[in-house]
Formats: sequence, structure tokens, C-alpha cells
Amino acid sequence: MVTASRDLSAKNRESDLGALGGGELDVLVVGGGVVGAGIALDAATRGLSVGLVEAQDWASGTSSRSTKLIHGGLRYLQMFDFYLVHEALRERGLLLERIAPHLVTKMSFLYPLRHRVYERAYAFAGISLYDALGWSTGSSRGVPRQRQLLRRHVYHQNPGLRPGLFVGGIEYYDAQVDDARFVVTLVRTAASFGAIAVNRTAAIGITREGDKVVGARLRDLKTGAEFAVRARVVILATGVWTEEAEALFGKEHPLRVRPSKGIHLVVAREKIELSSAVVTQTEKSFLFVIPWGQHWIIGTTDTPWDHDKARPVATASDIEYLLDHVNSILAKPLTLADVESVFAGLRPLIAGAGEKTTKLSREHAVRVPAPGLVAISGGKYTTYRIMAKDAVDAAVRSCPAAARASVTESTPLVGASGVAAYRNQNEHLATRYGLSLERIDHLIGRYGTLLEEVLDPAANDPSLLQALTGGPEYLRAEALYAVTHEGALHAEDVLRRRLRLDWETRDHGIASLGEVVSIMGDTLGWTESRRKEESEYYKRVVETELEAEQESDDATATKVMSALVEPPWVFEITR
Repeated sequence: MVTASRDLSAKNRESDLGALGGGELDVLVVGGGVVGAGIALDAATRGLSVGLVEAQDWASGTSSRSTKLIHGGLRYLQMFDFYLVHEALRERGLLLERIAPHLVTKMSFLYPLRHRVYERAYAFAGISLYDALGWSTGSSRGVPRQRQLLRRHVYHQNPGLRPGLFVGGIEYYDAQVDDARFVVTLVRTAASFGAIAVNRTAAIGITREGDKVVGARLRDLKTGAEFAVRARVVILATGVWTEEAEALFGKEHPLRVRPSKGIHLVVAREKIELSSAVVTQTEKSFLFVIPWGQHWIIGTTDTPWDHDKARPVATASDIEYLLDHVNSILAKPLTLADVESVFAGLRPLIAGAGEKTTKLSREHAVRVPAPGLVAISGGKYTTYRIMAKDAVDAAVRSCPAAARASVTESTPLVGASGVAAYRNQNEHLATRYGLSLERIDHLIGRYGTLLEEVLDPAANDPSLLQALTGGPEYLRAEALYAVTHEGALHAEDVLRRRLRLDWETRDHGIASLGEVVSIMGDTLGWTESRRKEESEYYKRVVETELEAEQESDDATATKVMSALVEPPWVFEITR
């Protein structure tokens, strides 16, 4: 069991960089999204020596831009991908009950019905199968079974739905997660078991002995220093960058990945009068309306993406598409002015000849392109642990090491152990820190039993218990903790991934920017010019994305984004 978390501070990062080049690792993982972090944890808990490097920030790509769901996937049930759904529902149960009960929470969904007989029978059969697959895993305790609702119940509970459109509904349950926070917690858990985890460090080349891969050349993007790392196996977990990463490592025919763009709209909670999440079918996929704190997340789209993968962006057409679809079910239509923010991400779908991205499965693929090199891609967020296990299994077979069987199924993440009992102490904690019960419950949902680690510095600086200017849902202590313990090195890391103010506030976190930069600068020893650079760069990112969102197509929006001049510490694989 992890007895203490290991912080991802800037000081530890420097020592970890030295440790990476200090000897041969069993496994070097390239890619710090949910799969790469999961691989590092799986390998470390098998007793292997592990290095994990990420070119940007933890979860800076796909793993921070999802629909925030842990689910089996009704869509894949319709595609008759029963094995994937069964596997995902089992993982959902493990995450809720054992692995991350502080970060993953169950959520009720309404599937509204438009037709009295055939649709109810069809939906009932499908969701019953969904429930059955979940219960057959033996890990769905605490997730209620579906419930049939009459029309009056649907509209009584959800008056925001368009009158007369629905004849009833089915209530069922899935789960929700803060995807970026989950990844950081995974990385910290891996580090607690001995993994060396370093962000802002890019893999720029390969080291071979004959045909065998024996390591990689890395570049510290903070200093520009380059160094070699030896490893018995290198595992590429680079998501939508799989083709580029394999080519970098000398593979002439890399695994083809077809990125699919999904965007989400964020609107204020009071704009839609619903009591639960709603999911309904569209002509292409499913439309989700999901509660998120004081907001609703509305998603998603599914369109091929053939442009710059570093910063996918929504377009006016994407936004209009989602507004049209959500307005078709709402009593009070939303307008563009109601949209507080938009975020876009790319799904790493394994290519199928001639297939549309909406038809591609979320199955994952693991392969060994060369001795000592393993690559994994595809899959979905919910099944990250299975993907990690499969990748490490392949690594051990490719280059046998003294590894034991995977134990991540029974390994709680840091902050998870004892969290149920910890929640029962919420009144004591509220009194101790002078905070409301609601604030304490919110913090436990973000940090679990690490909450005191977050708040204790306030003993020396009581101002840390104050909410951030412009970000009332977050404390100044959380911004500090993002730097001292969670590996945040830049303002964008804090505002976009640790605190989510970028898309939870209409000004995208600008009102909190000065305060966050001040906290970071005092902690990291930034000069005044560096503080100014951080602030100005974040503002440019926000302004450029807002400008790109005015364009009607991906090509033009990408051209707008290309005008953004990245500072030296932002890695572009195509550079």
C-alpha cells in the first residue's frame, strides 16, 4: 500500500531528470496521458524500474478534453461490441469501488423516449443488456439498475425538456471523472511506487544496438539540455501522435491512427432545468448533456481531423451543430451567448480502410515494431488500465524482465484509501480549517485523503484558504498545491488542467491569472519578466482560440491557431 504520496515538485523534477540518465531502466514510457500514466503505474507495481516522460504537461492532450465520463458506452453496444462494453463496465465498477472512489462518482442519466412501443422496447432491451453486462462483471455494486419512467415523471423531474416531445424515459447510471485530475493522480501514484516521472521532456530520438531498441534520446524543454536514457523496453503511449512517434523511432510503416475531433460546449447550470444528465441519440451518435459543478457540458461531435494535432480547436460550424441538436430537445433554446466556453479534443482511433470515424471501434492495439519497442494506441479512457496491463505484458514478453503479474486491479490511487471514512470526518475538517461543509466535500472529491496536504500550508499563510479571484470554486491553496505537488510548471497547466478555470469561467480564467502567476512565481522563483511572459502567453492562447472558433471550417481555424507563437517550453512534435 502507498503510505505517502510523492510530490511532483520542480525540485523533484530536477533530481528525477538526473536519475533518468543514471542507469538502465526496465521500462521507459513515452507519453503522459491516461494510458502512459497507467502503464507507468502497472510496471512500477510489478517491481520494474520505470521512467515516464511527457513532452508537454500531464494530460495536456486527449486525456484532459474528454466528455468526463467513465462508462461502458451505449454507442458500442449498438455496434455489437459486447466485449468492449463488458470490459469497460467492469473497469467502471473497479474505479468506483476500489481504485479511485474519491475521483470517480456515479451519475444518473435519463434516456428520453419519443415513441411509445417499439422505441421503449428497443431501449429497454439495450439498457437491460447494458445493466446485465455490468452486473455480470461482479463489480457493479452501488450502481442502481435502470428504471422505467412515465411521461409525467420525465417532465416533472426535467421541466427543461421540450413539452410534448417525449413519451417517457429510462433512467440508468454511469460515472463521471475529472479526466485531467485523474491522470495527475495516476502519475503521483506511480511515482509513489518508484516510477521516475518527468513532464516537459520530449523524446527526440532512438538509441539502438543493432536492431534492438535500447533507449531514447530526451530533451528537457525547460533548459534545452539533451541526454540519453537506457531502457530494456521503450513503450510508446502517444495517442494521436502514434504514427509520428513510431516514425521517430525508425518504424517505416507505423500503426495508422485516424484522429477524430470531439468538441464540448459549457453553459451555466441555470440555463437548463434538468435534474440529471440526459443522453439521446442523434443521426450520427449520441448527444450528452452532463452536469458539471455549476455548469452543463454538452457534447459531442465526431469528425475526422487532418490538421495540427497539438491544438485542435472548435469551429463555428461545430458549435452550431451542437446547439442545433441540444435545442431540438430543450423547452428554452440556448443561444450562442449562453455558451460560456468550448473545448476540443482528439480521439486516437485505429484506422480502418475507408471507414468513417463514427464507425471505428474504440478497441486498442498493442504491437512490437522492433525488439525492445512496444507501441499502443486506440482504446477509450475507461479502459486505460486494461490497455496499460496489455502494454506491459507485451513489454515483458518482448524483453523478459523479472516482472510479476499486474496488480493494478487492487491498487487504489493516492488519496483513495479510507476515503469513505474520511468523508465522515467532513464536519471536523470544516471546523478545523474554517471552511464550509460544501467546500470540504468538494475538496475531498478532488484530493481524497490528501486534503490536509493541500490545506496545511495555510497554517503559515491563512490567505491560502481564500477563494481565487474570479474562481470562487477553487482556493488559493489549490493553486499552490498544483505547483508544489502536482507538477504544474506554467500558468496554462494550472488554469487548464489542475483547476479547469479555462473552460469553467466565461473569461477563461483571465480574472484569476494574475493571482495564479503570483503564487507560481513566488514558489518557482520567477523574475518579473518571466511572470509577464507567462501572463501574456496565456492571454494569447485564449484570444487565438476564441478567434479560431469564429471560423467555419477546420482548415481555416487551424490556420488561425498556427499564428500562435509558442514559447520555447511548448513542444511541437512537428518542429
